[in-house]
Amino acid sequence: MQGAIYSISPITLLDYPGKTACILWFAGCNMRCTYCYNPDIVLGKGRMSIAQALEFLRSRRGLLQGVVLSGGECTLHPTILPLLEAAKEYGFDVKVDTNGSRPKVLEALITRNLVDYIALDFKALAHRYQAITKSALFPEFVESLVLLNRSNVTFEVRTTVHSELITHEDLQTMVRFLQEKAYKGRYYIQRYVNGVPVLGTLGWSLNNGNLSALSVDGIQVVERR
Repeated sequence: MQGAIYSISPITLLDYPGKTACILWFAGCNMRCTYCYNPDIVLGKGRMSIAQALEFLRSRRGLLQGVVLSGGECTLHPTILPLLEAAKEYGFDVKVDTNGSRPKVLEALITRNLVDYIALDFKALAHRYQAITKSALFPEFVESLVLLNRSNVTFEVRTTVHSELITHEDLQTMVRFLQEKAYKGRYYIQRYVNGVPVLGTLGWSLNNGNLSALSVDGIQVVERR
């Protein structure tokens, strides 16, 4: 039986703030972002079963503090619910990386206390969302943002920026949008890395100016390298 998980990174000190963790990379995605750094995972098939992932997690009890679910888009897989139930039983803190397209899944994870940290991708504003993600899932993203704002789960908002796709003025508008949705906290912006394999074809991305200057009351814009 084909699994949901493409691969496992056995240890990371960067992907879960303040914790040593592993990463479970889930195959498949409902978006096709041109700048995606994981084309093999997005277009690939799962190569590991949930049972194999749980066997790995059991072997890391007491050695790692957390587990990160990433992809692809991990919330597309219903198997993450029993997986995370077991992960919590093993004593792991859980971080979920998501594009926000499955708010009902996020709500279930929160309600069942199966997630401790969520990283929410803010791909673009409504008028650019289709062009950048090749999807019509902006309303679902907004629903996820509102849900997380109302929850007690720690979360961050983050955006990857290529100058052909998102301008400095776009980013200013995105910050204002987050303000209007009552988001408070850090807004992480990652500049596109030129010269690496990605899902689509893009030109050379130019510097989008001073990102920290985009900070406003309640929202600190931070460049993540």
